[in-house]
Amino acid sequence: MAERKKKLLQGNDACVEGALYAGCRFYAGYPITPSTEIAEGMSVRLPKLGGKFIQMEDEIASIAAAIGASLTGLKSLTATSGPGLSLKQECIGYACLTEVPLVIVNVMRGGPSTGYPTGPSQSDLMAAKWGAHGDHPAISLAPQSVQEILTETVRAFNLAERFRTPVMVLYDEIVGHMREPITLPLPGELEVIDRAKAACRPEEYFPYDDRYEVAPLAPFGAGYRFHVTGLNHKQDGFPTNDSNIIRANNERIMNKIENHKDEICLNEAIDLDDAEIAVVAIGSTARSARYAVKEARAAGIKAGLLRPITMWPFPDKAVKELGSRVKAIIVPELNLGQMVHEVERCSKKAQVTGIHRVDGEPITPAQILEAIRKHK
Repeated sequence: MAERKKKLLQGNDACVEGALYAGCRFYAGYPITPSTEIAEGMSVRLPKLGGKFIQMEDEIASIAAAIGASLTGLKSLTATSGPGLSLKQECIGYACLTEVPLVIVNVMRGGPSTGYPTGPSQSDLMAAKWGAHGDHPAISLAPQSVQEILTETVRAFNLAERFRTPVMVLYDEIVGHMREPITLPLPGELEVIDRAKAACRPEEYFPYDDRYEVAPLAPFGAGYRFHVTGLNHKQDGFPTNDSNIIRANNERIMNKIENHKDEICLNEAIDLDDAEIAVVAIGSTARSARYAVKEARAAGIKAGLLRPITMWPFPDKAVKELGSRVKAIIVPELNLGQMVHEVERCSKKAQVTGIHRVDGEPITPAQILEAIRKHK
């Protein structure tokens, strides 16, 4: 068996490794701090693998190009940060309704507007869920380490291909720019999923075939001619004003995610079996929380950590179960209050307290430990 390679990589470089491992062969983007290293890495690596890299004129054109490439059958990626995510939202909604597989990496920085380009933030959590208008599905993954950026990027492509939907990899500047030793997976070691292909004759093909929860997607240029529109459409892809079809299609694109939440949601639980005080955190803040929980345990306080690795769909069941048996839940996040409201919604019994920081500095273990001690 071949020996796994070990490398000292930056988080954004690990994202490149994960994308290529998953079979990504198209990247379109526009430079923006703190995600630019992803574009730089893809520009060097993709052409060597027969893939295509293109720097577009702006963020809207970038995601539009990635959608077009995906429709030709290529696994496609674009990366950005907060201001660019704002520009991409219309096309994210388009990809949701047209059911185009796509991975979007958002390396979060301070905002709003141009904000603090080189400072960390976790203020795009609600934008990742609700940014595009209308009812639409949302899958967002929140890695906390360089190694996990690689594996979660692979999982993002798998989910995009499996459910024919855009998937966001959502991590903050600290995780994107930190360097850690990681182990590169061998070929075949991680599961790689490809979209279902059309098996019927071209004249029998419907891109939104209502016999399927997720219909096979034929690539443009392969003999299957079909229509793609951002308007509500029939199973052949052409627009419709039929209210029954519109309702059924909108419900289906939501339910194809809701019906598989147990498959999509992934969490890490640390010292929760006997915990009386719990911390719920993601990304770099979860790293501080992990240390704070360790220190609390050493001081005799029964603390634990729930870390959502899948941010959306939100882990309702896990948080509800946790809230039913601990007396307090602490939610540290680099914003003025976003995930804390989701925890409050799911946890009806436990007291929920937020720790919020928006000055461009990380939440420290000491801040979290102080909050834990107040609830002991």
